[in-house]
Amino acid sequence: MIRAHKIRLEPNNVQATYFSKACGVSRFAYNWALAEWKRRYEAGEKVSEGLLRKELNAIKREQFPWMLEVTKCAPQQAIRNDLSSAFRNFFAKRAGFPKFHKKGINDSFSLSNDKFKIKDKFVRVPRLGWVRMSEELRFDGKILGATISRTSDKWYIAIQVEMPDIPISISENQAVGVDLGVKTLATLSDETEIIGSKASRQYEKKLRRLNQSLSRKAGAKKGEKKSANFIKTKKKISRLYARMANIRSDDTHKLTTMLIQNYGVIGIEDLNVKGMMSNHKLARSVADMSFFEFRRQLEYKAETAGVKIVVADMWFPSSKICNVCGAKADEMPLSVREWTCVHCDSHHNRDINAAINLKNYALANL
Repeated sequence: MIRAHKIRLEPNNVQATYFSKACGVSRFAYNWALAEWKRRYEAGEKVSEGLLRKELNAIKREQFPWMLEVTKCAPQQAIRNDLSSAFRNFFAKRAGFPKFHKKGINDSFSLSNDKFKIKDKFVRVPRLGWVRMSEELRFDGKILGATISRTSDKWYIAIQVEMPDIPISISENQAVGVDLGVKTLATLSDETEIIGSKASRQYEKKLRRLNQSLSRKAGAKKGEKKSANFIKTKKKISRLYARMANIRSDDTHKLTTMLIQNYGVIGIEDLNVKGMMSNHKLARSVADMSFFEFRRQLEYKAETAGVKIVVADMWFPSSKICNVCGAKADEMPLSVREWTCVHCDSHHNRDINAAINLKNYALANL
């Protein structure tokens, strides 16, 4: 299995400037290769990422000498990994046609495994030297590569490590159903409720004040040079968004890890996250609970631990079915949080009942 350990870097000003340049070179190479790919594809010519990399290498010394200031991995990996992966996803119909990258959005560059070294709390970057990390690499195994990226005004390195599979032996009798919600992060079939941090609501007022302050500091004319206070406030907003994302990620990691460590069979529901996000009344709560990320983390952690994940169909009426007699209620709007079965008079909490039904579904469909 391949695991990635994301570690915050602590670069000085010179090192941070180098990272920004490397991100710019990576972005330029990606956009240049994408433009060439489109031009040749429309002309009916054969094109490959290997051919584009060779051509960029041949012309960069004369036409783009500033690319030589950073590691050669930045442009090469942008074409070999990022652009090639984007086209694979496009041809497999997993994503749309690749788009050009913009400055300041997902800035990153990659390093091949033979171009950097890890020693204690330091990483050696080509043409730069040793950069301090906030912690040591926790995984033991073959290092496959690394990606240095920027989130807000902080730099991170994600190191990919190939590790041997170590399945954990867990009894299949330890089954649980998990019902995700907007009021509680998750409700388990054993009636345990996990309350999410709800980062958006937690920082709603502070975010509104910062956005209002940013609006007042913006220039009157479009394209006018922004003031130092405008840039400072924009950085504060960026840091706040990053903090909210970290809180959501922390909640999701703790919940998925707890489930994997304690249960051998987990029943979940195939939620229509895209449809829920289109509902303006639910969108903020759904984003806070990170439904898509929950399933992604649960599935990859289950694969490494030998835990079985059973996903109920999107149309499985987990909330409407009585877990005692199996009767199905006709209607169940979201406002109904508790209900009584008309057939067996069993009284149900909506979320707990749904979680129990998901557990039963998982056991019946192993």
